[in-house]
Amino acid sequence: MNSLVRDSDVVELNQPPVYSFGQKVRANRTIRNDGTYRGKEIGDVLVKKGEVGYVVSIGTFLQQFYIYGVEYPESGYRVGMKRKELEPVDAYEEIDDLPLPEES
Repeated sequence: MNSLVRDSDVVELNQPPVYSFGQKVRANRTIRNDGTYRGKEIGDVLVKKGEVGYVVSIGTFLQQFYIYGVEYPESGYRVGMKRKELEPVDAYEEIDDLPLPEES
């Protein structure tokens, strides 16, 4: 009777959001219009893999997931994305900036 298909059994809303307002994030996959982005054809690319944006809103979907509204300055789009479609940019910058161990 229940035809609703969920991505997982995990309910993200039991925890606080992973990303915060203004946080710099990177899309870890290409995002295409699924028909919910007005003015674009279904299948049009909205966000390219690796594109960097900023979290501008946090909502929920199906009483299970956080949806992060991410503004992408390069493309000019604001796209709703799930946590699994994003990665923090700051974490990579911190790793790249770690000093190398000194040789004895």
